[in-house]
Amino acid sequence: MGGKNKQRTKGNLRPSNSGRAAELLAKEQGTVPGFIGFGTSQSDLGYVPAIQGAEEIDNLVDSDFRMVLRKLSKKDVTTKLKAMQEFGIMCSERDTEIVKGVLPYWPRIFCKISLDHDRRVREATQQAFEKLILKVKKHLAPYLKSLMGYWLMAQCDTYTPAACAAKDAFEAAFPPSKQPEAIAFCKDEIASVLHDHLIKETPDTLSDPQTVPEEERQAKFYRVITCSLLALKKMLCLLPDNEINSLEEKFKFLLSHNKFWKYGKHNIPQIRSAYFELVSALCQRIPQLMKDEASKVSPSVLLSIDDSDPMVCPALWEAVLYTLTTIEDCWMHVNAKKSVFPKLSAIVREGGRGLATVIYPYLLPFISKLPQSITDPKLDFFKNFLTSIGTGMSTERIKTSFSECSAVAAAFFECLRFIMQQNLGEEDMEKMLVNDQLIPFIDSVLKEPRLQNGQMFNHLGDTLTSWETKADKEKDDIAARNLEKVLFNFWEKLSEICVEKINEPEADDQSVLGVSNLLQVLHKPKSALKSHKKKVGKVRFADEMPESHKENEKSLSSEGEHSEGSDLVPDPLTQPPSDAVSPLRKKSLEDLVCKLAEMSINFVNEQMSEQHLRFLSNLLGTFSSSQVFKVLLGDENQSIVKGKSLEISKLAQKNPAVQFLYQKLIGWLNEDQRKDAGFLMDILYSALRCCDNNTERKDILDDLTQVELKWSSLLQVIEKACSSSERRALVTLWLKGDILGEKLVNLADHLCNMNLESTVSPEPYFSERWILLSVVLSQHSENDYLIGEVYVKRIINKLHETLSKTKTLSEAENSDSSIAYVCDVAYDYFRSAKGCLLMPPSEDMLLTLFQLCAQSKEETHLPDFLISKLKKTWLSGLNFLIHQTDSAYERSTFLRQSALWLRSQVQSSSLDVKRLQVLLSTVDDFLEELLESDDTALLGFYIASVIPNDSEWEQMRECLPLQWLHRPLLEGKLSLNHECVKVDYVVQDINIVPNHLCASALLSKMIFVGLKKEGILEDKEIEKIIAELLYSLQWCEELYNPPVFVSGYCNMLQRMNITYDNLCALGNTSGLLQLIFDRSKVYGTLWSLIIIKLISVRRITPEDVKHQYRREENRFFPLTEGNLHTIQILGPFLVKEEKRKFIADCIPALLSWPKTDLYYIDGGFGYFAIFNSSLQTRNLEDEELLHGILEVVMYWKNNYEDVFLFSCNLSEANPETLGINIEMIRFLSLFLKYWTSPLADNEWDFIMCSMLAWLETASKNRALYFDPLVQLFAYVSCGLACDLSVYFDSKNLSTIGKLPENLINEWKEFFSQGIHNLLLPLLMTVTESTDSSETSFQNAVLRPMCEALTYMSKDQLLRHKLPERFVAGQETNILEHLQTLLNTLTPLLLHKARPVQIAAYHMLYKLMPELPQYDQDNLKSYGDEEEEPALSPPAVLMSLLSTQEDLLENILGCVSVGQIVTIKPLSEDFCYVLGYLLTWKLILTFFKAAPSQLRALYSMYLRKTKSLNKLLSHLFKLMPENPTFGESVLEFSNKEPKTFFTEELRLSIRETAALRYQIPHLACSVYHMTLKDLPAMVRLWWNSSEKRIFNIVDRFTSKYVSNVLSFQEIASVQTSPQLFNGMTVKARATTREVMATYTIEDIVIELIIQLPSNYPLGSITVESGKRVGVAVQQWRNWMLQLSTYLTHQNGSIMEGLALWKNNVDKRFEGVEDCMICFSVIHGFNYSLPKKACRTCKKKFHSACLYKWFTSSNKSTCPLCRETFF
Repeated sequence: MGGKNKQRTKGNLRPSNSGRAAELLAKEQGTVPGFIGFGTSQSDLGYVPAIQGAEEIDNLVDSDFRMVLRKLSKKDVTTKLKAMQEFGIMCSERDTEIVKGVLPYWPRIFCKISLDHDRRVREATQQAFEKLILKVKKHLAPYLKSLMGYWLMAQCDTYTPAACAAKDAFEAAFPPSKQPEAIAFCKDEIASVLHDHLIKETPDTLSDPQTVPEEERQAKFYRVITCSLLALKKMLCLLPDNEINSLEEKFKFLLSHNKFWKYGKHNIPQIRSAYFELVSALCQRIPQLMKDEASKVSPSVLLSIDDSDPMVCPALWEAVLYTLTTIEDCWMHVNAKKSVFPKLSAIVREGGRGLATVIYPYLLPFISKLPQSITDPKLDFFKNFLTSIGTGMSTERIKTSFSECSAVAAAFFECLRFIMQQNLGEEDMEKMLVNDQLIPFIDSVLKEPRLQNGQMFNHLGDTLTSWETKADKEKDDIAARNLEKVLFNFWEKLSEICVEKINEPEADDQSVLGVSNLLQVLHKPKSALKSHKKKVGKVRFADEMPESHKENEKSLSSEGEHSEGSDLVPDPLTQPPSDAVSPLRKKSLEDLVCKLAEMSINFVNEQMSEQHLRFLSNLLGTFSSSQVFKVLLGDENQSIVKGKSLEISKLAQKNPAVQFLYQKLIGWLNEDQRKDAGFLMDILYSALRCCDNNTERKDILDDLTQVELKWSSLLQVIEKACSSSERRALVTLWLKGDILGEKLVNLADHLCNMNLESTVSPEPYFSERWILLSVVLSQHSENDYLIGEVYVKRIINKLHETLSKTKTLSEAENSDSSIAYVCDVAYDYFRSAKGCLLMPPSEDMLLTLFQLCAQSKEETHLPDFLISKLKKTWLSGLNFLIHQTDSAYERSTFLRQSALWLRSQVQSSSLDVKRLQVLLSTVDDFLEELLESDDTALLGFYIASVIPNDSEWEQMRECLPLQWLHRPLLEGKLSLNHECVKVDYVVQDINIVPNHLCASALLSKMIFVGLKKEGILEDKEIEKIIAELLYSLQWCEELYNPPVFVSGYCNMLQRMNITYDNLCALGNTSGLLQLIFDRSKVYGTLWSLIIIKLISVRRITPEDVKHQYRREENRFFPLTEGNLHTIQILGPFLVKEEKRKFIADCIPALLSWPKTDLYYIDGGFGYFAIFNSSLQTRNLEDEELLHGILEVVMYWKNNYEDVFLFSCNLSEANPETLGINIEMIRFLSLFLKYWTSPLADNEWDFIMCSMLAWLETASKNRALYFDPLVQLFAYVSCGLACDLSVYFDSKNLSTIGKLPENLINEWKEFFSQGIHNLLLPLLMTVTESTDSSETSFQNAVLRPMCEALTYMSKDQLLRHKLPERFVAGQETNILEHLQTLLNTLTPLLLHKARPVQIAAYHMLYKLMPELPQYDQDNLKSYGDEEEEPALSPPAVLMSLLSTQEDLLENILGCVSVGQIVTIKPLSEDFCYVLGYLLTWKLILTFFKAAPSQLRALYSMYLRKTKSLNKLLSHLFKLMPENPTFGESVLEFSNKEPKTFFTEELRLSIRETAALRYQIPHLACSVYHMTLKDLPAMVRLWWNSSEKRIFNIVDRFTSKYVSNVLSFQEIASVQTSPQLFNGMTVKARATTREVMATYTIEDIVIELIIQLPSNYPLGSITVESGKRVGVAVQQWRNWMLQLSTYLTHQNGSIMEGLALWKNNVDKRFEGVEDCMICFSVIHGFNYSLPKKACRTCKKKFHSACLYKWFTSSNKSTCPLCRETFF
């Protein structure tokens, strides 16, 4: 056959010889072999070979199926599970013909894998089988016989999902009608398979012992046995009757094996349970065979009767009953008295061992099947049997379980009745049953309260009823007379035990309650069967036993698999109506009741026993008759207390119940010590029931109400009346009467006017009266009040008056007042209100509740707990109101009044943000309730009644302060040429929200809620409200430094989701835009600005705006303020043709206007404003037009010079003149921005001279800046000066084009100097002003002013004309003129305006490099011999830094290093941090400009003050974790990303777009400078910091800074202009190395300096290169010196090398080393050794000696140890 891996010859399709052999075998035997090999084990069920022999059969199995079937033979569980799931999917998806090819192999695989140990595999197998069946259908038939046995076992699988899947597959194959037929077809094969499993198989034959663990083998074996037994039972149940006989021989063979009978005693409960189920089925289906095997069946079943396993027990007892029924002589094969009954007795005595609900229902059928011969002597047998049940009843398990207790009780009474029925007439048996069993049983129940819940008394009632019914029907019968005797005996004995329980002074509470419950049940019996829902039938005792036998047999045969049904026959008991008491019972019961009542009243009279009084209450509740009350009165026949009316006296004489009420009950009720008097109320109602009519009852209760009853008793009477309709009917006349009504009104008045603090009564006493009020208001009967309606109104009025007084009381008084009680009463009233609309007083109270909730605590003086109560109360009232009949709005005064109140609140009240928020929150709750109304129009009506009319809206808009004008005027969005009154907030109004804002917020909130339902509001109304809110929001947005309430107002709207997006999404966008556009044309101002805002938030598009413009194109002229503002806003969005056409029409008018028309809106001012608006957005691209307008302005200058405000006093100028000047200045600024062609000399002269003249005017009129137009004039004048400064900036000269000759010189020498001479003093004046009202102007005017000053050159700064400014005690070497400048500019770094800080920085930055030279000139004066010398940088800077450090400590002090703080742009903290970082940039710039010796002194100063340590700590709180610059990560993913360390920081005043990055970028810039200029000090701080900070700094610096600094350091070496005599320096960028070669005469020294990866934090390593002519020790010293210089000096590598070279040069010149630092030149202060020891003559550095003396605490020479002088 060859090797298995050989390649088959091409084209050879014929299989090998073994394949042909298989084919031959298949043809001869008709089947395909399942496996190939020598295995004989039954468990090896084969696999599908890859090639099966015959070609046609091979082709039957699809290759995919073959692969899956091979996987199913694997041992791995996961493989089998996945393969089976895959098999099921393939069966569903593949064609039927392909799936049919699998059928020959399926039976073997199924039979093996359906018994698999893993339950998931078994479940998947059955699911796949179902899919196979659904695909192949009838083609499965030939393989059924080999499948069916295992299939039935699978349906009985112990794993329920697997069994269910198998049943589903079976039902998919066979409908229920066909299933018996299918089973019959395969019955022999099924029986064979199951018999083999039960008789032949062992754990080792079912599983391979070598591969399967023993535990797994055992588990599989037990499961197979269980499934086989259940499958046999299933087969028996399903087989048709005519097929049963054919299997008798097989079952006879099975039953003949002892192994089968041993399963009944198996230690596995599942097997035992399955065994007993099979026995039951065999008894049903093959009774004769079981009779033949009686000798084995009887012991196997009956001797197991005490098996208490919960799994086995139901099946066992079923088998017991079937055995007793089927095998009449079963008792011949077991000893009942020795083997069976003791076991039964034991399990019954123990209460069923937790299985009472299973076992006890079988007891009656069991004893009914016992033959008399077995039970003799029957008296003893039944006595023991019933005693056992009674004993079982007393076990703890039965007492605690309701179901088990009920089962035991039912069994006891059923068995008792059965035994009584069977033995009626036998006196001994009757006495035993009643005296020894029934009465003790009842006694034990009365003693144990837990047993009284198990339907005990109901079962007793059923038993008595059945006896009484039979005795009544057959009165002359002997049996009836016997039953009467039994009943007489029972009542006699029952009376004894009841009397015993009651006749004790300290009677047991539970026993007394038990007696009362027993009597109640016996008086009105309830069937236990009706009350116990689980039972569906009743045991019926027939007159003759044979019928009983027949019934039981019928039941057993039909309910073979039912565990409880075998003892129950669905034949309901016929008994008399429940309220008809048998005459046999009535007399005995009444006698017993009277006896117990008499006994109880005696105990009450003598000892005032409450237990007996309660018992009496229960007794009277059931037996309320005159006879009982007579017994209670006894011999007392005294008359009622004097003073009663004649009617009451007559009633008492006639009715013993009334007499008892007055003589006894009233006294008991009025006893104070009694807490729970509910049972006394029951006695009261029992007495009232004995009255003849309601009038008598009303007379009695009226009399009691007036005189006798306390409030608590009155409350209890009413509560009892409300608890049942029967009681209420008794007292309705009294409840509606005048006497009770008036008393309750007086009570309400008293309670509402009483303060808790003033009452001496305890709180429960006080609150129970409120409960009384609540009850009478909230309880209803048939939509009617409990008491008269007129009294309800009066009580509500009293409550309303109390609520109205809250504002006049303090919060403490309100807390202690009765408002909380009023709320509770009102809440109960509203919640329970039914029927029609509320009465008017109720609606008035509801309005007051709403108003109290809608106002803040400050107004109402209510504590929080009361506010929550009020809210809950008014919402309940509103909820009731809106769910009433239609037209609620018209009929409800509350809805109308509340709407009017809301309007007045927002239109005329003074609300702050908190009050407004409370109001809106309450309205929100209000509207949410209205939404739930069935009346859809109700919410619309309500909102419409709150909306102000147009005139009211306009009036509110006019009342808005005009502060908003500052911003649009300064930004050039709008133009004005008339006086706008300066309106500022007075201090007391700073928190008051304007009415317009309140109204718009309220209405917006209302429409947001209202639009949750469609059709509530019209679009026009919605658009009006949205427009008004947009107006309010725009007003808030335009404010500079807005008042406190604005941010609170906006935040409140944000929290309520009232945003631009949400607002505009509500209405029709085009309609809203049309409305705003129309108002813009009429009013201008804010309406125009709203259009820009809507475009900026992308709620409308420029196309929408153009459409509006074209619609109105011809209606803009003549110009009005509204038209002008609208055009200014629309300008940016017009197309070029429209702009050109528009402006072309304006130019001729400009040229032809006389001087007087220049000032008007419909004249020069208006048209200039339009030009400027167009220019601002670069919409005028025609340079000729620009030049033409410039010529017009110059023409005006020549002809109308007085129009131009040059160097004049503005107090005399009118607003119109100011307006036209402002527009001309704006034009010139824009002209400079967009003009690119050359200008003539006269044009430049006009522009620059005009600029300087206007600027001089602005500077002179500082006192008039309170006027908005004067402020605006100053702003645009400074702006023009700034624009000219930018224009002439030297950096941009190349782009200016050809300028006239000498223009730049004129600019530098005259105009620029003039600007700065005016602006620098003006800046000082403006920044020193403390007028807070001008902050809006300052923040605007400072921008152009400061930007212009940033272009001030160093020379101009040094030529300043500022007044002298010096600080007392300030040590300085700087010239006075320069010091004045420093003292003036430095404090501006702390100014709260960012432009001032940046301008001050730029000016000081230009001065810093000049300052170190003054310290250099005085260097010799520093250097104290006794300490390390230090020198402070400029004192004014360090003083400022000290102040800033304190401020930064407040901001960042509580933040740990590494935790990043985000500073809000332009906040106060932002200014402090910005100033601090700018100050450090100046200090570092100053430090860098100083020579090395001065740097050493400055760094020593910084080290002593620890300022640098504070800076570094702050920097690591301000620098971002990822200092990526802008969007570089996204843009340059393949390159090195830009960071704040690689990109230069530009501190621009004008650019504010990236303000949020400014502090992080500035912090990174300062850190970069610090590392570069003070590396040694940073390294020292880093090394001394704690581990966490050490790691953070190292990681951040290595990642972001080191590479940048290393590259810069290497580059600086490569490009350094510094040349050394005798030393060459080279740098290698790739390896970060610097190589220095020092040569002197024949000596050559080569050093390699290596920068670390975390440079400059890590140590710089110095390695040895080429060395010629130098001793090793000297070489090492020099290496160490260079390393020390590079590590400890604050400078670059080149500076370190220079220092080292200088040191070596000195060594060669003969200067000796200092013997402390072993260096000639000191590494820090660069001094030579000068201090010599007088003894050894060695010289030392002064600093080294100082350190030596201080650290050693000695003054001896380090070398010779002599005293150093």
